[in-house]
Amino acid sequence: MTDQAHSRNSQTREASTCLAIVLAAGEGTRMKSAMAKVMHEVAGRPMLGHVLAAVAASGAGRRAVVVGPGHEDSAALARAAGAEVFVQTERRGTAHAVLAARPALASEADVVVVAFGDTPLVTAATFARLIDAVRGGAAVAALGFHAADPTGYGRLVERDGELVAIREHKDANEAERQIRLCNAGLMALSGAEALPLLESIGSANAQNEFYLTDVVEVARARGLKALALVADEAEVQGVNDRVQLARAEATLQERLRIAHMRAGATLVAPETVFFSHDTVLGRDVVVEPHVVFGPAVVVGDGAVIHAFSHLAGATVESGVTVGPYARLRPGAVLRAGSKVGNFVEVKNADVGEGAKLPHLSYVGDALVGARANVGAGTITCNYDGFNKSRTVIGEGAFVGSNSSLVAPVTIGAGAIVGSGSVVTDDVPPDALALGRGRQVVKPDWATAFRARPENRKKKS
Repeated sequence: MTDQAHSRNSQTREASTCLAIVLAAGEGTRMKSAMAKVMHEVAGRPMLGHVLAAVAASGAGRRAVVVGPGHEDSAALARAAGAEVFVQTERRGTAHAVLAARPALASEADVVVVAFGDTPLVTAATFARLIDAVRGGAAVAALGFHAADPTGYGRLVERDGELVAIREHKDANEAERQIRLCNAGLMALSGAEALPLLESIGSANAQNEFYLTDVVEVARARGLKALALVADEAEVQGVNDRVQLARAEATLQERLRIAHMRAGATLVAPETVFFSHDTVLGRDVVVEPHVVFGPAVVVGDGAVIHAFSHLAGATVESGVTVGPYARLRPGAVLRAGSKVGNFVEVKNADVGEGAKLPHLSYVGDALVGARANVGAGTITCNYDGFNKSRTVIGEGAFVGSNSSLVAPVTIGAGAIVGSGSVVTDDVPPDALALGRGRQVVKPDWATAFRARPENRKKKS
C-alpha cells in the first residue's frame, strides 16, 4: 500500500462513526435482588460498566443505553460513562428495545452495534470483529458460539458461507436442531440500513413482541448480506441469576490471573487470588495465596503481597512488602521500600520510603515520614466521634509499642515515643515523649498478699 492510499484509509476510519446500543432494560427477577440486574458486579465493576467499557474500546464513539422505567442506578452509570440514556416503557422484545433509542439510530453512524448489559465478558476485540464485518460489506453481522449443549438456544443457520436465519429452538426443524452454532444475541448492523431493517420487523408471534433475531431474514429479503462470527462460549455467557453471576466472576478472574502472570507477576496459588477489573501489578510482583484486590489498586515493581491480605484503593510502590494478614484501605500510599506487616491496617495514610509498620497497628489519616518505625499495637486515634484529624510522624521517628497517638498531633523527625504512651501534644524533633503513669515497685508485696488468711488456698 502506498503512503497516499494508507492516508486515505486512515482518514476514512477516522471519519466513520460507530454507535453502540446496550440493552439494559431487563428486570432480572431471578437475581432475587432490589438492584437492577446489570448493576451486579463482576470483578468489582457492574456488568453494565464492563459492556460500556468494551464497546468504547472497540471504537464505538457514541453509546446509548436502553433501561427500564425507574432504573435510575443504571441510567446514572451510563451517563457517567458518557452514554445517552433511553427508557423502554413497554417490554415488547429486543428489537422494540433497540428502537427505544431511535434518536440515536437516526444519527449518521456507519455501524450500529447491539450489545446486552448482562453479558459482561465480551471483549473489545470481539466487538471490533463485528464492526469490521459490517464495514467489510455485511448489512448484518451476528455473533455465535459452538455450544456444548445447544438445547434451548437459537441456531445460526448458514448457507454458502452466509447467514440466512436465526432460528429459535422451539421453531427449528430437526435438521436445524442439529446445528451447534448458537446465537449469542449480539450483532452489528449497517448504520444506513439499521433503522429501516428494525422498523420492518413484525410481531407475528404469540407474545406479540418484536425480536431482533428476525433482522437477518428481513435483510436477506432485501438482498442484503448477513454473516455469522464465532466467539468462545465462555466469553458470551449471559447472567440471569446468582449462579450465573458466580460463573461469570470465575471466568473473568481466570482471565485476569492469566493476564497478570503473562505480564510478569508471580501468583503463588493463582486460583486463590481475586482481582478487580482495574488492578495494576508491576513486573516481578509476588502475590502469595488468598489475597484480594479491591478496586483502584496499583502495585509497583518487585513488591511482595503476603498471604491473606486485602487491598482496595491503595498505591504500593516498588519494593514494598505487605502482610501477611494486612489490610490497605482507600487512600493508603506505601512509598518505595516501606513495610506493612501482619495484622496492620492502613487507611488514607502516606507511609514514607523505608518506613516500617511491622505488626498489629492501625494507621489512619496520617503521614508517616521516611524510615520511621511504628511499634506493635500502635494506633492513630483519628476520630473523636464527630471529626477525623491527622497524625504526622516525622522522618526517622520511633514510636514504641502499644502507643496511642491522639490526633491532631505531630511527632517530630527523629523523636522517640516511649512504649505504652498516650500522646496528646506535639513532640519536638529528637525529643523523648512519655505519656504513661510512673511505675511503682513494692518489694515482697506479693509474698505478703499470698500469706493473708483469706487468700490461702483451702486444702481439699
